[in-house]
Amino acid sequence: MLVLGLLWVATTLAQSRLDSVQHVKEVVVLGRLMHQEVLPAQHLKGEELSRLSTHSVADALRYFSGLQLKDYGGVGGIKTVDIRSMGSHHLGIYYDGIELGNAQNGIIDLGQYSLDNIEEVTLYNGQKSSIFQTASDFGHAGSVYLHTHAPHFAPKEHARGKVSVQYASSDWLRLSGLWEQRLSEHISSSFSSSIQAASGKYKFRYRRIFPDGTTAYDTTAIRQNGDIQSARAEWNLYGNTTATGRWDGKAYFYASDRGIPGAIVNNVWHRGERQKDLNTFIQGRWQKNLGNRFSTRAMAKYAYYRTHYANHDVTQLPVDNCYEQQEAYFSTSNVYELLRHWSASISYDLRWNKLNADTYRFAFPTRWSNLVALASALELPRVQLQGSVLLSAIRDKTHNNSHATRQHRFTPAFFANIYPLPTHEFSLHAFVKQSFRMPTFNDLYYTDMGNADLLPERATQVDAGVKWEHLWTDRWQWHAEWAADIYYNTIHDKIIAYPKGQQFRWTMLNLGRVHIKGADVEGKVGCQPTKETTVNLQLQYTFQLARDVTDSRTPYYNCQIPYIPRHSGSATVAITCRQWSMNYSFIYTGERYNGQENIIYNHMEPWYTSDLSLQYSFKGLNAGWTTTLEVNNLFNQDYDVILNYPMPKRNYALKVTVEL
Repeated sequence: MLVLGLLWVATTLAQSRLDSVQHVKEVVVLGRLMHQEVLPAQHLKGEELSRLSTHSVADALRYFSGLQLKDYGGVGGIKTVDIRSMGSHHLGIYYDGIELGNAQNGIIDLGQYSLDNIEEVTLYNGQKSSIFQTASDFGHAGSVYLHTHAPHFAPKEHARGKVSVQYASSDWLRLSGLWEQRLSEHISSSFSSSIQAASGKYKFRYRRIFPDGTTAYDTTAIRQNGDIQSARAEWNLYGNTTATGRWDGKAYFYASDRGIPGAIVNNVWHRGERQKDLNTFIQGRWQKNLGNRFSTRAMAKYAYYRTHYANHDVTQLPVDNCYEQQEAYFSTSNVYELLRHWSASISYDLRWNKLNADTYRFAFPTRWSNLVALASALELPRVQLQGSVLLSAIRDKTHNNSHATRQHRFTPAFFANIYPLPTHEFSLHAFVKQSFRMPTFNDLYYTDMGNADLLPERATQVDAGVKWEHLWTDRWQWHAEWAADIYYNTIHDKIIAYPKGQQFRWTMLNLGRVHIKGADVEGKVGCQPTKETTVNLQLQYTFQLARDVTDSRTPYYNCQIPYIPRHSGSATVAITCRQWSMNYSFIYTGERYNGQENIIYNHMEPWYTSDLSLQYSFKGLNAGWTTTLEVNNLFNQDYDVILNYPMPKRNYALKVTVEL
């Protein structure tokens, strides 16, 4: 078993921040097996999410250090996220424990996932360092976990509901609802749905400054073709069969029809691109403890995604194509306690992906992925060690077997956490991990562009950090925590698009090599001056030096890679007093470059935004009412996250929520 290496598992000491009597929600304890997490994670949950100016998962992730959000503008604009400069493809997104997939292009549009029924958003660097998890959890350079709110009822309570209405700038109207029902003593359900519509129009400033300081152009215009209409529905079922078992299931539906705003170039203000999305999936989980030493878990999922893309721009060749994805997934995870402080696990995942399209000469690819993970954890009073190795065996084939490929990779990981002090207030942690990402179907098989001989991108991560937290039980009930990490990442065989020499003809090649040095710092301070008043401050800072070291003969050798700022950070202040709460958030992104060469022509100025929200809660008409007023981009900043995709200026939102 020691061939696996020892994996590092750490448990955070839980402490009550109040000395008064508190009501604790029901907790289901499933055994005493060692499958705690080793490394500290970043969390946003509960009231923190509701107070921030967040409407989708993408908005929430802006407040995590080490992540860069790529926002293509407006309500309906695509929103993706990059972890520690390694790219969106190296980040796994998990919805209630099961990964969200997109074999076509490997990118999850986080703007499609609402926070209406999300209880917690968690970011793990390296991986979720627990040995009791799916094999795919061991395979990413980082992971984001979305946890749905599970119903909790009082002894004689059987149902609970919530309705929200929101109106905002860009003619944005959104209606959402949540209904939770107790079906029996051991089974409950929740149904969440929402519809939204927006014109997507907003004013923006369009200007460009030449390297010599003169103005190329400077005008104000209105963003066009950013409209969206969407509907979402989600049904969850939860069950506790015995004191040592539980299960849950989910059915998800999302449909949208939106315009694609496109880049503002050459005085073109309106685009003819539109996209319709239909995303559906069903999934389920089951977990059982067999005795005091063995736990098992099984998961399954089927997903169907349909994308209809059309471009009716008269200046370009017309395009009207449909893409259909199917995914089937099964996973089993098992953990056994070998000795009192030593556990081992084995996990297996099987995933099947298929892509169909109505384009000319399409390859109709199919992918079978088999993943096996072996892991072991040792937990001593002040030291937790964890080690794992993941075998990934992936096979692709097309409809005529003209591009059949096979890939096999072993990727190990090692984690450690040490508590030098007996109070466990201070900890030292570190990890070393290898991972890889398969080329997407578009990389391999896109007509006149794909390259079926591409190799997977390989990533190596080295991380070391510290964490400290303390509680002062004086009259103000102070609580503070601080964490810092330094890391070094390398990416080999990075996949890039390379021109063939003919206009509009590109191909995909393994040419890239990137070295990344960085640091993440996070601090939190909270206090309770009175029983009805709380104050919380959170600060985050990220430094990243991500250099392209592919070829020393190129002019961009050793340059910072595009759109990665060296300095970025955020700050939030939340004050709650009785029925009122106020939240201020500040997000900063430093200077960066929009091209491979770090020259003045490609330079982009830093940008920042300030968001302010005011919330008031009260009870009336046998219901709980909450009204929220938001002012986003408070100081009317002009900025682009992506060049020529201008973001909204100052905008407003009003939300009313009724809890029954």
